[in-house]
Amino acid sequence: MLNTLSAVKRLDLKVGYSCINDCRFCVVAGKRHLPDKNTEQIKQELIDSYKEGKREVVFTGGEVTMRDDIFDIVFFAKKLGYLNIQIQTNGRKFSSFDFTKEMVLCGMSEFAPALHGASAEIHDHLTARPGSWRQTVLGIYNVKKFHKRILTNTVITKVNYKILPEIASLLVKLKVYQFQFAFVHILGSALKYYSEVVPRISEAAQYVKMALDIGIKSGIRVMVEAIPFCLMEGYEKYISELYMPSVQIKEVGWEVDNFEAVRKTESKKKFLRCIKCKWYNCCEGSWREYPELFGEAEFKPVSK
Repeated sequence: MLNTLSAVKRLDLKVGYSCINDCRFCVVAGKRHLPDKNTEQIKQELIDSYKEGKREVVFTGGEVTMRDDIFDIVFFAKKLGYLNIQIQTNGRKFSSFDFTKEMVLCGMSEFAPALHGASAEIHDHLTARPGSWRQTVLGIYNVKKFHKRILTNTVITKVNYKILPEIASLLVKLKVYQFQFAFVHILGSALKYYSEVVPRISEAAQYVKMALDIGIKSGIRVMVEAIPFCLMEGYEKYISELYMPSVQIKEVGWEVDNFEAVRKTESKKKFLRCIKCKWYNCCEGSWREYPELFGEAEFKPVSK
């Protein structure tokens, strides 16, 4: 156990489930009634993980920027010695230049906002919050002024998959460091509204490829998550599961010392036919919930 812990260098620290958006695909929507962690809990978790050898931390939620103590806990992580501090966020609070400046001064080194549309119409529909697209985009502009790395995430849904190339073009114009498209995980609100939210994965894949091309041609780092290798032919090296670091996750009420094993054995699913695929040892399959709703016919092994 000690050797395993020491090999894991990154902590994903969930501060709670509260959020100012109400995304139609939110995987933790059913947990919002649970109390958020208090300041001392978070600081103790930061101390414990640092002693175990963690040197990177991702603050995630819910929405971390809703907290009154956000500056305090980010600065605390910096003082402890965390070398990379990422804020995973919907990005809305960063529409304030003063808020952005304070986050940078406290120690934020990476900004990871979520952008789900190329315009307010689609993004605001998915977040169920009018004005959220404008705030998130303005947040990206503000962080750019401080020359911090911006790594965006876009959840692939039935509503936005056909305009992924437009989203990619916008992100190129915004000059982000990296953008990622992640296939919707059918939990929480995404399960509740799955008929409206979840596309067929094989139909979405062709638009993902077009969107990735836009980033690749512009020299931007691009990734795609939770789409199996068999549907990403020619784009295998952009599949994020190849590069995901081993992380320790501290949720609300439970933790996992190395999430990689859990993701591969419990969260994702492969099929008997996959054994024949040349990507079998690299591919993690689809989110487990997908074939339960749509079957496995879309997943076809690639000849060795």
